[in-house]
Amino acid sequence: MVGVVSVSEAVQIADDNDLILAILSLDGDPPVLRLFEERDYKKHRYEQQKKKKIQQKRSVAKRMGLKELKMGYNIDVHDYSVRLKAARKFLKAGDKVKIIVNLKGRENLYKKEAIELLRRFQNDVGELATEESKNFVERNIYVVLVPNKIAIQKEQDELNRKDTAKEEKDQSDGDDELLTEQLEESKEPEAEVSANV
Repeated sequence: MVGVVSVSEAVQIADDNDLILAILSLDGDPPVLRLFEERDYKKHRYEQQKKKKIQQKRSVAKRMGLKELKMGYNIDVHDYSVRLKAARKFLKAGDKVKIIVNLKGRENLYKKEAIELLRRFQNDVGELATEESKNFVERNIYVVLVPNKIAIQKEQDELNRKDTAKEEKDQSDGDDELLTEQLEESKEPEAEVSANV
């Protein structure tokens, strides 16, 4: 550790000792610089790039999650409906969905069926999603679906309308039941009076 020196002194020290002068932080007062040997500098730079890549991946993952759903080309009807329901749920939550059909060994002969399955899945999801990317060439055939915010909003509005209509109906049914109870209560005393006479 050299301590606090001027920039010209730091450059002079680096030149005299065949070292590399690197900026670690410009935020501090004074800015923090470090002297590296060439191999140490390359290692430091590699680690910084690695940290930056990880940070970028995490920020992308936080912005929009990517959910993966895997299936076989010969998936059963119930399993297919479970995957479809999960995909709809993820899309409504605003996440991307990657549908993967893995083909292993001889299953590569059924690539056409796998592609048809993915197309059918896209059709069943409907307007909730649009295709972002796809890969029909390699063993892992996949489609990435991105939520269509307009279609999701329409569906949400429709559900809200149905809920309000149901609440209004329940409220009117409750009023009718209350009215019939009041009528029955008003009739009961008359029945008692007539029985006593």
